Amino acid sequence: MPTESLERLADDFAALERPVERKRMLIIVNPYATTVSDRLKNVVVYALQRRYEVDAIETEGSDHATVLCREAAQEGYDIVVALGGDGTVNEAANGLAHSPTPLTCLPGGATNFYCKLLGVPGDIVDATEHLLRLADDWRPRRVDLAHVNGRAFTFSGGIGLDASVVKRVDAHPRLKARLTQWYFAWAGVTTFAREYVVHPPRLETRIEGEVVRGVTVVVQNADAYTYFGDRPVPVAEGVALDDGAIGGVVLQRAGPIDIPTVTLRLLSKRLQVADHPRVAAFSTSEDLRVVSADGRPVPLQVDGDYIGDAVEAVFGVWPGALTVVA
Repeated sequence: MPTESLERLADDFAALERPVERKRMLIIVNPYATTVSDRLKNVVVYALQRRYEVDAIETEGSDHATVLCREAAQEGYDIVVALGGDGTVNEAANGLAHSPTPLTCLPGGATNFYCKLLGVPGDIVDATEHLLRLADDWRPRRVDLAHVNGRAFTFSGGIGLDASVVKRVDAHPRLKARLTQWYFAWAGVTTFAREYVVHPPRLETRIEGEVVRGVTVVVQNADAYTYFGDRPVPVAEGVALDDGAIGGVVLQRAGPIDIPTVTLRLLSKRLQVADHPRVAAFSTSEDLRVVSADGRPVPLQVDGDYIGDAVEAVFGVWPGALTVVA
């Protein structure tokens, strides 16, 4: 971040100090997130201390944020802030699920998808100023959490091609941080060519009593699947964060013609993915079960992070399971 932006952050927020009852805030910091640095963390903490009683803890490894958030809920913090990418937000949401402690986020990753969904500004200075204003406009609300095999996710989960791409990208974190969506695009092309043209997985998805066969299943807790830069990529249109339902698509075939035409629909402002002849769209408030028909483990992802291979994935939704402030 430019020095002048950091100085503006400190100077502008100093003027906001006035006598108020300060809420206790815990900031969960992922020090390895794309745009996070010690200097940025310190300036953000300093600014937020004008309106909150702030503690900040850096994560030390996988699922540490989940543990810290569970402890924060037990200790009575008024709010938890995830400073990192969508993976940090996902871990925080798992720690705060079914508790009254609100979650919000500050953008520190490459995409910051959940920040966009909640309406948090994408610039760290603007986002911190936004969070300072919330101290005077405190309106916690309940939103849904989707889940797969007991693991919560905030906006997207999948098994098959999308998870295979995430698996490949997560294996090279430096390239992921440096090239962002372009590295995802390259990984998508190479993963499809190497793993899905000749011998794709065979998945059977049971949705409200009907079995749909395919090679990939994407499940959404919101209508957009991801962002390509600042442009939303919609998949399950009409699904909202607080409607008690999940939506998504089953990609029934992944041939050389199918993927380019599906991708075209993903990036189009006029065409819908659900209308593609090789796509079966769904929306449900019930659990859906995905099974590998040949017993081969298939990659699984939540909120853009690879979480392992599975021969079965049971997706569902917990209505109102997460409290947020944004």
